Amino acid sequence: GRMLRHVHDDEIGGAADLQDKLDRARILGAEQAFIIGVRVLSGSIRATEAGGAYSILAEELISSLQAAVETDFALTHGEVPGGGAAIIAMGKLGGSEMTAASDLDLIVVYDHAANAIQSHGARPLPVSQYYARLTQRLISALAAPTAEGLLYEVDMRLRPSGQKGPVATHLSSFVEYQAKDAWTWEHLALTRARVITGPAGLRAKVETAVRATLSRQRVPATIAGDVRRMRQLIAAEKGTTDIWDLKQVRGGLVDLEFIAQHLQLIHAARHPEILVTATATVFQRLETAGLLAPADADLLQTATRLFSDMTQILRLCFEGPFAPATAPEGLKRLLARVGDMPDFNALEGQIRHLLTEVSERYERLIPNSP
Repeated sequence: GRMLRHVHDDEIGGAADLQDKLDRARILGAEQAFIIGVRVLSGSIRATEAGGAYSILAEELISSLQAAVETDFALTHGEVPGGGAAIIAMGKLGGSEMTAASDLDLIVVYDHAANAIQSHGARPLPVSQYYARLTQRLISALAAPTAEGLLYEVDMRLRPSGQKGPVATHLSSFVEYQAKDAWTWEHLALTRARVITGPAGLRAKVETAVRATLSRQRVPATIAGDVRRMRQLIAAEKGTTDIWDLKQVRGGLVDLEFIAQHLQLIHAARHPEILVTATATVFQRLETAGLLAPADADLLQTATRLFSDMTQILRLCFEGPFAPATAPEGLKRLLARVGDMPDFNALEGQIRHLLTEVSERYERLIPNSP
């Protein structure tokens, strides 16, 4: 059965006004996230499954709030002929790998009838302004604190042309940007893109554009060089030797994601079936396609699962860094149990071993050109 009670539209949709809908979404989001957390901690679901559950919850809340905001917005500004907006989930939501603390990385793409110039309403807006304002409202609906608390932090930095670009991108601009102006790092990020809302026709067009971008022929040495340079920049800013910073430590989640994304970019032209967004599944597909040795695929999947499981628990129990020296024994026992290890020392040993093995594969699978 579904782990999550389906978020019924009438629970949010039936609310009196937009403010009431935002409050209800926050109550519902907190309740459902709490239930997922309890299930992870009690061991009734694998921490890995929690990533999927948190992501389904986020998608349902985003979808119902988008509908609420669009309805409310149209009361004043009317609708754009043939218009619609699709939301692309990136990052952890794109990969269905969210934790209790994940923010939302989103890109909004809109389209409309070719001859549409403005909306038809009491206070009409030019099309680009209409979707910019609508997107700002949607970000507020998701991210603004209300009396019922916070729902999500929203990050729009992955949008085409980044901070400087408009918050909502026209479909043709999105397609053109990906084809001509996007950097390798933006294409790496695009391997996690998943269209989660919007009219069916628009969703299909966005999905086609993403797939076409990712399936282009690449020069492997160029991609490897770009990946390594990007990784060095991140390491310079956030590098650590703390093995419990499972995201940034060498051989940790960032390295695993870079290995997966690098292999997707260089092989997708011939093997489009490797274009899935969840990191562990990418390694599985690469192995099936004969692009990754079984021993490597196995090791990389094992590491991805263990580090993700640990991250789920730590994000539920902690805000800051995890320090084993001062951590409660009960939490250490829980981490060992989730990691299928006899005790905490064995768990730390396994983590050190996997970090070393992943680092070795990073060096080998992302060749450093002379």
